[in-house]
Amino acid sequence: MDYINAFWVGGLICALVQILLDRTKLMPGRIMVLLVCTGAVLSFLGIYEPFSEYAGAGASVPLLGFGHTLFKGVKSAVKKNGFIGVFMGGFKASAVGISAALIFGYLASLIFEPKMKH
Repeated sequence: MDYINAFWVGGLICALVQILLDRTKLMPGRIMVLLVCTGAVLSFLGIYEPFSEYAGAGASVPLLGFGHTLFKGVKSAVKKNGFIGVFMGGFKASAVGISAALIFGYLASLIFEPKMKH
């Protein structure tokens, strides 16, 4: 059942984002920022944690989950280090994911020879 919940929740999130892309004049970068900020705000309100437990990877893999991870990192760093935790918590919480994305993106660019769009 966990796989089914992850599949339909992740699919719903992706479908809603695709509708935003198709029906609005928002650029993809702005929609990505909107998703990260929405994940952080939902975490602050205490809504995202139960949602993430229910949906598993369907909620943690999309950019909403990245915002949730950033918020959790900042929250724990502020408890531990005070105000300076606002600046370092998100980096500590998301460093592995960001590093993996950069490394695998670079390796993919070496293998597949990317070309500029015309």
